[in-house]
Parts: sequence; C-alpha cells; structure tokens
Amino acid sequence: MSERTRCGWVNEDPLYLVYHDEEWGVPVRDDRKLFEMLVLEGAQAGLSWYTILKKREAYRRAFDGFDPERVARYDEQKVASLLQDPGIVRNRLKVRAAVGNAQAWLDLWEAGVDPQAFLWDFSAGAPVVNDWQRLEEIPASTPASEAMSKALKARGFRFVGPTICYAFMQAVGMVNDHTTRCFRWKECRALAEEPR
Repeated sequence: MSERTRCGWVNEDPLYLVYHDEEWGVPVRDDRKLFEMLVLEGAQAGLSWYTILKKREAYRRAFDGFDPERVARYDEQKVASLLQDPGIVRNRLKVRAAVGNAQAWLDLWEAGVDPQAFLWDFSAGAPVVNDWQRLEEIPASTPASEAMSKALKARGFRFVGPTICYAFMQAVGMVNDHTTRCFRWKECRALAEEPR
C-alpha cells in the first residue's frame, strides 16, 4: 500500500491508483480525449467509475479510439454488434447516445464551434481550483455543470445530466476536486496555474 495520502474515493487497484495519480483532474484540451471522457461519463450513469475504468480499453477498441467521425457513422448493424460486446456496458440507450453524441460533436464543428473551447467555457477557460478538505464536501453538481448540461442537451447530446457533466469536469481538469490532503491537489493546482 502506498504511503501517499489520496482522495477517499480511490481503492488500491493499481489501475485506479494510476488513474487518480496521473489522470484525474489534469486539464485536457485534446478533442478526442474530451469526447472519450464525455462518452465514458455517460456510460457510467447508474454505475461506478471503477466499473467503467476497467472497461475503458474495451471501449476504446469497440468505439474506434473514440474518433467522433467514425462513431457518428455507426449504423444499426454496428449498434447491434456493440450490444453483443461483453467488454462494454451493453445498454442500448447508452450505446445509441454515444453515436448520437458523436453526431452532435461533429455538428458543433460544422456550426463553426470548437468543442474543446465550447466545453472549457463552462469553467471560464481555465481550471477551477477548489479547496475541499473532505470527500463529503464535494458537490454532485454545480451551477456550471447545470449550465453545461443544458447547453449540451440543446445541441442534441444525451446522457449529459448535471451530475454526469460535473464528473466530466472533474475528470478532465476543468475543476480540481482533489481534497486538500491528497498529494495531487497541489500538483493539479500547479497545472492550473500554467499558461496555456
């Protein structure tokens, strides 16, 4: 067991430790990575993130590396094959939402809207550094995630409720919600202060 103090939601699985220690809360500006996390956070609805994390590599294979242009072209035959894939969550609504969200992602581009900039606008373009001391203090959603949810739904996205959007914002570093006792809080705060 590591001697480092971490957020209370992390278990001792090396996969989870690496995710917490190296990825969660780190600002992401890459379009494909943002799309991936939006789809995976939607897939998480009603489940634990740990469940999705264990399936992430299978998701990457099944969804063509989360290339929105490819996913947007999935037809009924492809959706049917995905629903037979034991490596992912075989929920018809979630799979169809992933395809629809890829189409909505491309629609943003076609409308002259950069998805990365569109999403980051909900944190004013830079990470918000919170100073939660205990896990219980961290909200499930915020006015910013509620606004993101409303804007995404208006653009045709699904499985993007305020709680899902807030989990997405945490994961991609739009907010630093590591607790202040966690060793990553200071590291992610420093990342937030770096010029873009």
